[in-house]
Amino acid sequence: MEVLNYDQLAPMLQKDDGKTYVINFWATWCKPCVEELPAFEKLHETYKDKNVEVILVSLDFPNQIESELIPFIKDRNLQPKVIVLDDPNQNKWINGIDKSWSGSIPATLIYNKNKRSFFEQSFSYELLTKELQQFIN
Repeated sequence: MEVLNYDQLAPMLQKDDGKTYVINFWATWCKPCVEELPAFEKLHETYKDKNVEVILVSLDFPNQIESELIPFIKDRNLQPKVIVLDDPNQNKWINGIDKSWSGSIPATLIYNKNKRSFFEQSFSYELLTKELQQFIN
């Protein structure tokens, strides 16, 4: 698990390497976020060998990383890469991630070198797979 500011995270949001990225913005205190995590877990498991990378960007508060986030990751044995976004300049990174984003979570960015979509909603595995198919077919 890495703790990054937005400038460090930004390159991960615009890679041009032939992969499709599914980046979920979430937090342990966000009930809908926690409820949809199994969909991202399953997506990671199903597509990790198909040039798809799932990244979970935690918006947990920095003072809760040790007490909340790390135990949560261990208890659930989360397999996708987890990054903590620790940057107080919310306006900069919310707009930087997607200009349409209100900042509420869960939110998900799916992109590759040809296409980019942003979703401010919860996902089921079926819906997430349906969106991903538009990138990999």
